[in-house]
Amino acid sequence: MQHRSDVEAADALRQAYQQIRSEIGKVIIGQDEVVKFVLVSIFSNGHCLLVGVPGLAKTLLVQTIARVLDLDFKRIQFTPDLMPSDIIGSEILGEDRNFKFIPGPVFSNIILADEINRTPPKTQAALLEAMQEKSVTAAGITHKLAQPFFVLATQNPIEQEGTYPLPEAQLDRFMFSVALNYPSFQEELQVVKNTTSTVQTEVNKILNASQITYFQQLVRNIPVTDHVLEYAVKLVSKTRPNGEFATPQINRLLSWGAGPRASQFLILGAKCHAVINGKYSPDIEDVQAIAKPILSHRIVRSYHAEAEGLSAADIIQQLF
Repeated sequence: MQHRSDVEAADALRQAYQQIRSEIGKVIIGQDEVVKFVLVSIFSNGHCLLVGVPGLAKTLLVQTIARVLDLDFKRIQFTPDLMPSDIIGSEILGEDRNFKFIPGPVFSNIILADEINRTPPKTQAALLEAMQEKSVTAAGITHKLAQPFFVLATQNPIEQEGTYPLPEAQLDRFMFSVALNYPSFQEELQVVKNTTSTVQTEVNKILNASQITYFQQLVRNIPVTDHVLEYAVKLVSKTRPNGEFATPQINRLLSWGAGPRASQFLILGAKCHAVINGKYSPDIEDVQAIAKPILSHRIVRSYHAEAEGLSAADIIQQLF
């Protein structure tokens, strides 16, 4: 049985989540699923990858979230000539003839890594160390990053020229990979109406850095029953061709499956999803609700699946 204080804290997180959603809704029209997954990844202390064509308000979404959460925000535009030092910072020789470290834009709470696949792997790796270790190393000295630390990276699915696809090991660092779709006719009408006038929308600050860190710890403390744990781990195991739980169909459709990090993220995400929906412990429905954006970038389809036009989401649906 949870302590009364844990129950109250879970209720406080749910209320804060609803307030954040309504504040973001003043600026961002539609994209409800995307906003939900971004907020779940923040409260689960994960990172998020957004895949979508230009002009779908990815930057505006991140700026709005940073304002509502009262966090520092930096945008890094990834280009082919971007160097690791442009992200983490560099050592310079000061007037006193001593080297000193000048921090780069990664020293912020929320980082928007715009078009992360436009930069070579060496520079991608500089950001990914920060994501994993929550620190950066320059000239042999480790510098801790501010907490909370959250990376929201964007990828453009169309223009493949001049891109360096993220390797699987680097993709694995992102908790979610979320596809952005075009808005509906009514949503686009509202967007155009809102953005072509002089009216400025103000959003209120709902949480601060220390409250977010507290809620991240709370999510970790949410209890999980054994059968939900087993369901999540079995779901991930089913994606591994020729594995213990793989079906002949999966052996045919997938050439590579998800690793243990997927199981960890499924449980953390399910805990958070349960709390924001008024539950004090996750069930199988919570695992299924977040499974697609957690698994879709961790499985590699075989040529059979590609020939049949099956997406990663279609294959994950079969696992349920």
